[in-house]
Amino acid sequence: MRVAITGATGLIGGALTASLLGDGHTVVRLVRRLPRDSGVPRLEEAEWRAEQGRVDTVALQDADAVVHLAGEPIGPALWTRRRRAAIRRSRVRGTLTLSRALARMPSPPPRLLSASGMHFYGDTGGTVATEESPPGKGFLAEVCQSWEEATRPAEEAGLSVAHLRTAVVLARSGGLLRHLLPLYRLGLGGRLGSGAQYMTWISLADQVGTIRFLLERPDITGPVNTCAPEPVTNAAFTEALGRALGRPTILPVPATAMRATLGDFAEETALIDLRARPKRLEEAGYSFLWPTVDSALSDILP
Repeated sequence: MRVAITGATGLIGGALTASLLGDGHTVVRLVRRLPRDSGVPRLEEAEWRAEQGRVDTVALQDADAVVHLAGEPIGPALWTRRRRAAIRRSRVRGTLTLSRALARMPSPPPRLLSASGMHFYGDTGGTVATEESPPGKGFLAEVCQSWEEATRPAEEAGLSVAHLRTAVVLARSGGLLRHLLPLYRLGLGGRLGSGAQYMTWISLADQVGTIRFLLERPDITGPVNTCAPEPVTNAAFTEALGRALGRPTILPVPATAMRATLGDFAEETALIDLRARPKRLEEAGYSFLWPTVDSALSDILP
């Protein structure tokens, strides 16, 4: 296959690029600078400038699919008005720019996998969300709805479009664990708030696996929950991480302290009760490499 990827140097994009190249596929890395020779066989670069509404569609003419992963990181940081605008703009404007460019092509790539987020569902209050569940409330829920809506030009042009509603990605080199591991290795980890809130997660290996599975299944369109089949409470995740590291986890972080330092970021990420399952992936026959948090952490952490 020939696959174009935005956000190809990020946590998910980098792992996906390595996986595809390792199996002999060609990757076109869409970059926001002048392209250069990567020096890697089958790894090419093409320019795209979301802010200016420009995409090098010539480089996409022979692509089998586009995987759109680019977006401003959401934290951990205070969501100032400026940061909120950057988070929304990078996702909505970037997706709209790409979708419009694909729609204008005489023969566009037939498949578009566009990133979204599990926060589409907001706080589920312990109820299990599936792809049929309605959207939730809050800043991230609204961003996810607008993010997915921005693919409409590509859908109307006839592309097979799926939205990757991604959960918290567990990886040794980035994401949530990059922030937690230094503290936990010192024995300074603990549950966040009450610890009763559910956390929906996925291993990086399975995140890449689900994307590659969907690249081969253009019949699966619309929202797809890319998460492990067994969400856990924050308290259970904390205990599992402590077991994997062989360290105590007895220092809880009060919810009031988190709200005071991180504001709405804490409320909508660490303290939110978000429980979901990958119904469509399970029905389609995807087999998870690491279905439980203990198995995922045992693979990630030596």
